[in-house]
Amino acid sequence: MKSNEKKMDHPGIVSSNEWEAARQKLFVKEKELTHARDALAAERRRMPWMAVEKEYKFDGPRGKASLLDLFDGRRQLIIYRAFFEPGVVGWPEHACVGCSLMADQVTHPAHLNARDTTLAFASRAPQKDIERLKARMGWEFIPWYTITDNFDKDFDVDEWHGTNAFIRDGDRVFRTYFINSRGDEQMGNPWNHLDITALGRQEEWEDSPKGYPQTPPYEWWRWHDEYGNEEASAKVREQVRRGREAGQAGDDK
Repeated sequence: MKSNEKKMDHPGIVSSNEWEAARQKLFVKEKELTHARDALAAERRRMPWMAVEKEYKFDGPRGKASLLDLFDGRRQLIIYRAFFEPGVVGWPEHACVGCSLMADQVTHPAHLNARDTTLAFASRAPQKDIERLKARMGWEFIPWYTITDNFDKDFDVDEWHGTNAFIRDGDRVFRTYFINSRGDEQMGNPWNHLDITALGRQEEWEDSPKGYPQTPPYEWWRWHDEYGNEEASAKVREQVRRGREAGQAGDDK
C-alpha cells in the first residue's frame, strides 16, 4: 500500500463458489433493472408528439440551415445543446467541461444513421470556433451547428445542457422527448440515444406501437465503415445464426 493510500473497509474475501452465488443474486436485480429500463423506453415511444411550428435557423459548416436540414434526410434527429460560447468556463480554447465529456463519449455516428437517426450538437459559438474546437479535440465526426435564434430558450436549454429528440413526417417536425442534468449524462452510445427516440432501437423484441419499423436484433449491426456492404451483412447474419444455434445469442432483452 502506498503511504498516501487510505485503508479501505472493503467487502469480505470469499471463495469462487461464494463469489458466483453473490453474482447470481445481484444478476437477478440487474435483469429487473434492464426490463424496467426497457419498459420506460416503451413508454417514451408512446409519448405524444409536439408540433414545431416556428422556423429555426442555424449556421453550419455549409452555411445556413433549418431545423429540418439538421435531420440530414433521416427520420429522426437528436440535438445535444453544448455550451461553447463567450462566458463559458474554458472559452475560447474549450467548451464547458461537462459538455466536453459528453462529446468525448459520442461513438461513431454510422450506427445511429443506420437506424435513420442523426445526432447533432448545437452551441452559440461561431462556426470558425466550433471547427477549431472539433479539430483540437478529435470531434470532427460530430455535426455541430451554431444557434442563431431562440431555439435554446424554446427547447429548455438556454441555461443548462440538455438533449432534445425530434421526428419528422415529411417536412413537418415534431418534438418527441427531452432530458437533461443526470438524465443525459449517460448519452454517447447508440443504445441510450435510440432509447430516447420515438422509434427506439427498432428491433423486434421491443414493445412499440403497431406499424413501427423493426428488424431482428444483432443482424443490422456493422462495422461503422461497412454499412451498405452486402458481403459484410451476410457475415454478420451468419455469426448471429451460429450464436443463436449455440444458445448464446438470445433475443430475450
